[in-house]
Amino acid sequence: MFKQSNVKYNGKTFNLEGSGIQKKETRAKDLAGYFSDLSAYQMLDPETVMYQVEYQDNGLAEGTPGGLYFGITHLYPGVIGEEYYLTKGHFHAKRDTGEYYFGLHGQGLLMMTENGETVLEEVVPGSVHYIPGNTAHRLINTGAEMLSVSACWQTESGHDYAPPEEMFPQRVFRDKAGKPIIENNS
Repeated sequence: MFKQSNVKYNGKTFNLEGSGIQKKETRAKDLAGYFSDLSAYQMLDPETVMYQVEYQDNGLAEGTPGGLYFGITHLYPGVIGEEYYLTKGHFHAKRDTGEYYFGLHGQGLLMMTENGETVLEEVVPGSVHYIPGNTAHRLINTGAEMLSVSACWQTESGHDYAPPEEMFPQRVFRDKAGKPIIENNS
């Protein structure tokens, strides 16, 4: 007997379709303290959706050993001041667990920091990124359209949203030519 999958990926919309898909939105008000230009941040409508995450949880609660989640993050384009839109970023609560990201649409950066050392990898359609355990990670949209990135992580990984300045010693800004530049936190 052949069974149909409960979930499908729609390559035209870059979304998951089917049953058991969880969705959550992160709005500007949820990112207080994440951007360097406070006055530009305060001018933004607090209800502005910055990014959305959709994932299939396989009916497993976070923390369940041995399972996997699969999801997609959709990060809108834009800047606050001259700093690109970004995700909160996180460590895994179970620090030694890794994760994979796969670029679907748009362009951006994956920022990874381990022991104060930061690596930035370009995220484009088809790029594959391994995030080792013990590494804080976030997405930054440096393009003009939605950045959509799929991810696969262990159900037992969990999320540790430490203060951003503890996880990421650098920021990515748009320079006068419209290109990304990296600066240390001041």
